[in-house]
Amino acid sequence: MTLAGHSMGGYLSVAYAEQYPQHVEKLILLSPVGVPEKKEEDEHIMASLPFYVRGIFKTVRYMFECGITPGAFLRSLPYSKSKSMVDSYIWRRLPSIECEEEQANLSEYLYQNSMLPGSGEHCLSHILTSGAFARIPLVKRIANIQSEDKDGMEVHFIFGEEDWMDYRGGIEVQRLCHHKRLEMMKESTGGENQAISMPPRVHVHGVRNAGHLLMLDNHDEFNAAVIIAGGGKHKLPENFPRPVEFVCDEVKAASDDTSISARGSYTNAEVYGETAAAQFFKRMRRFKTMTKQEDEQQATAPVVDEKSAGVTS
Repeated sequence: MTLAGHSMGGYLSVAYAEQYPQHVEKLILLSPVGVPEKKEEDEHIMASLPFYVRGIFKTVRYMFECGITPGAFLRSLPYSKSKSMVDSYIWRRLPSIECEEEQANLSEYLYQNSMLPGSGEHCLSHILTSGAFARIPLVKRIANIQSEDKDGMEVHFIFGEEDWMDYRGGIEVQRLCHHKRLEMMKESTGGENQAISMPPRVHVHGVRNAGHLLMLDNHDEFNAAVIIAGGGKHKLPENFPRPVEFVCDEVKAASDDTSISARGSYTNAEVYGETAAAQFFKRMRRFKTMTKQEDEQQATAPVVDEKSAGVTS
């Protein structure tokens, strides 16, 4: 089957594929949580934030570590306050939804879900740390997923342009799988009688004008990304909006070598490297400019023409 999951669902989809690879042909990970490992630069970014922002983050972290979920927090508030927080969330996070009736319906839906007795939300602090990093990150686990397809399972990451999930996790997974595939090919004697499958074939897609809730922010391009990931690119109308596919520099350099399955879901002319990805994913670009040192580096660095890179938005 083709298994897709959004956010925490993406993390759990990978866990399922690890345990039951015989049931999974493809993985489609929609802005998945828990992919990258926590790095020193993440703490550096946090330390560069204004004092009051750091205070808010520390409070949220403390509550999270104590097992207080967003739903539990909302349920502890009076109706007027909790409902207004959900309304505000819809207004701030989903500006693409302009219809007032649709906004009201979505707000009511999310509010009623939050008011139900907690269930799956209680696993959050066991799987994630307070910074939304996984206690056991996926970045190195995906490369070890087996498949009944000896050429490896197909894995697609789909991130929004304004996503707060770090697209670099998907790029790093692709890099690790690419290197591991090359190593296995060198060790293989023609691939015959291969006892285990190759590492997954990984693709990373970017959806324009979308954040973490990319299926609501830009449903047309999101739908196209899912259709392409599922193997239905040929069914899309020629003028239908399509996402952009990005690859790590190693795959980009090797994209003409079909023997290593480096080609993506697009033609080579439509696949872009890490420089273009760094320009496309705006939210991560903003995070990088939060320190003075990085601000200075950006001011002196050459500007890459986004149009020539094919990532105009």
